[in-house]
Amino acid sequence: MIGAAAVPDTVAWPLPDRGRVAMYGLIAAEAAIFTIFVVAYLFYVGKSLVGPLPNEVLHAPVFLTICLLSSSLTIHRAVAALRRARMRTFELWWAFTIALGAVFLGGTAREWHHLIYDQGLTVRTNLFGTSYYSLVGLHAFHVTVGLLGLLTVLLLGLGGRVGQEHTERLDVLSLYWHFVDAVWIVVFTVVYVIGR
Repeated sequence: MIGAAAVPDTVAWPLPDRGRVAMYGLIAAEAAIFTIFVVAYLFYVGKSLVGPLPNEVLHAPVFLTICLLSSSLTIHRAVAALRRARMRTFELWWAFTIALGAVFLGGTAREWHHLIYDQGLTVRTNLFGTSYYSLVGLHAFHVTVGLLGLLTVLLLGLGGRVGQEHTERLDVLSLYWHFVDAVWIVVFTVVYVIGR
């Protein structure tokens, strides 16, 4: 045809970042696992024949929830600082994220200690105990894994081995932390609001 623009044989299509795709895949798989545990908790709540029961022993950990959800903001601020090559600011926000996550995990440990030794609720006590420790324990495990990853990055950063060129990788790691925080909203609602 006369006057027709030349059409290239191939259209360049950049592949998505492999790390980001892998993290989304991990998050999708973990979300499926959490869904199973949440459904099991909801199915078994109220079916225990003996106590203690949720409304007798559970108290909503509001302060701990604020700490954990605030850590999503602090990790976002850390990655933003790294993107601008503000290393000291990055390290401070990153350390603050770790501290907030550690407070949450320590609070969970204190709650479990109280439930086990003061209230007599163990994983073998009743259906509530089994489903409670399974669901909340699964989340605590994910927080622990996230904290280990964040602590590794902080130690590398303090050793001068993290720079602006690592922003994309740490942004991908922050997706995992945001996922852990989002899952807690579901767990908190199911265990401490609906399940009581």
